[in-house]
Amino acid sequence: MHALKKNRPLRRVTLAAAATVTGFVLLLSLKPHTAPTAADASSSAGHSSTSSPGGSSGDSSGSSSGTSGGTKGTGTRTVTGDAVQTRWGPVQVRVTVKDGKITESTAVVYPSDNPRDQEINSYALPMLGRETLAAQSAQIDSVSGATYTSDGYKQSLQSALDSAGL
Repeated sequence: MHALKKNRPLRRVTLAAAATVTGFVLLLSLKPHTAPTAADASSSAGHSSTSSPGGSSGDSSGSSSGTSGGTKGTGTRTVTGDAVQTRWGPVQVRVTVKDGKITESTAVVYPSDNPRDQEINSYALPMLGRETLAAQSAQIDSVSGATYTSDGYKQSLQSALDSAGL
């Protein structure tokens, strides 16, 4: 008769318990993706590829720089939107507005902690920038495969456009 048949039920219970405990230990040993802390988010501001005319390239407070005064929609202004926390990390957008039209839209802070984040954002962020220029608003389509980044981008973009008065 087989060793795990009815004549030894205690052995079967012991093996099942050991397998269950081993499964839980393996499950708990997986490291989940964690959101960056405030210190990490501020150090991510180095992703900026543009600087504003007022010299505030590290500005993340949502304030505008460039021409001041005058009427709404005239001159060139660069405005940084609020940093929006997504599942994979913060997203922050900077827009340049000239004479009431969006001339540039750039993500200055975005998730880049691992190769997958970098791969997704390498194609998603340029698409979102082109969509913004075409739509001239935050009413843009999300990029397939980059839903969280797209949602954060749109929220930060809307914040920047609100600050710019558009």
